[in-house]
Amino acid sequence: MKVAACKYLVGEPRDFDAFAEKQAALLGEAKAGGAQVAVLPEYLALELAAMFDAGTRADLHASLAALQPLRAAWLALYARLARDLGLWINAGSFLLATGDGRYRNRSDLFAPDGGHAWQDKLRLTGFERQARVIAPGEALKVFEVCGARAGIAVCYDSEFPLPVRAQREAGARLLLVPSCTDTEAGATRVRVGCLARALENRMFVAQAVTAGEAPWSPALDVNTGEAALLAPMDVGLPADGVLAQTRGDAAWAIAELDVAALEASAMRAQVANDRDWPGQAMPALQRARLERVDGHAGAAEPRGA
Repeated sequence: MKVAACKYLVGEPRDFDAFAEKQAALLGEAKAGGAQVAVLPEYLALELAAMFDAGTRADLHASLAALQPLRAAWLALYARLARDLGLWINAGSFLLATGDGRYRNRSDLFAPDGGHAWQDKLRLTGFERQARVIAPGEALKVFEVCGARAGIAVCYDSEFPLPVRAQREAGARLLLVPSCTDTEAGATRVRVGCLARALENRMFVAQAVTAGEAPWSPALDVNTGEAALLAPMDVGLPADGVLAQTRGDAAWAIAELDVAALEASAMRAQVANDRDWPGQAMPALQRARLERVDGHAGAAEPRGA
């Protein structure tokens, strides 16, 4: 399957129709590049806050409340684009009200046949915790996408190995990572997390990012990073794990991901992190012991060591 990950230049749409036109043009470009799956970045829906008055869009809490009436239009837009373009669309994320004054960072997945599913972000960043209105998700999922299984790890979630490992053990061989980072350190953390998940699980990773500046938004103010398609660093694959990456003004990183070939190559792999994973559960590795280094030369090792 051919997968496209977006480097999304945050704009300032005047209304929902302008936002919809941007999405249609952008996703049409991915489709023209041969993509069957397209990944958009985290916090994408917050670009819609540009429609609101200056006081609302400068206030995260007010922006989130004002976004909720647009949820139905959001769902309808991406469902239509997925159908019309014949494209699987991971539509970044929409902070959805839970009904108790809090919001879940929800990443929606739309299928060309009209199907819709989602994955909520599980781990909150310091920014999200400090907002005091964002709640973590409670369920981990995988989805059938283009004949393969895929999981979604929203930004910070990509930095935690165990949930992604659970998705891998449920059959995922592709990880979709909508992300949004405002510093080079943050962009590096997410990229390193994505590369690590690709390595240890022998899976492909598609990372989308936000780009540019939006000084009117407390969440999208500054955006850093490059979108990429990543793979394990092994025989027949790039030494740095990067199959494709955006540069400059390019909006899409696009690459053909052959899941069947990746699976078939496992037996000739240089390393087998995915198969060796269970070895970490050995009892002797569950707790490290303090070993004294007392400086006495020639001290005998205990028998059997």
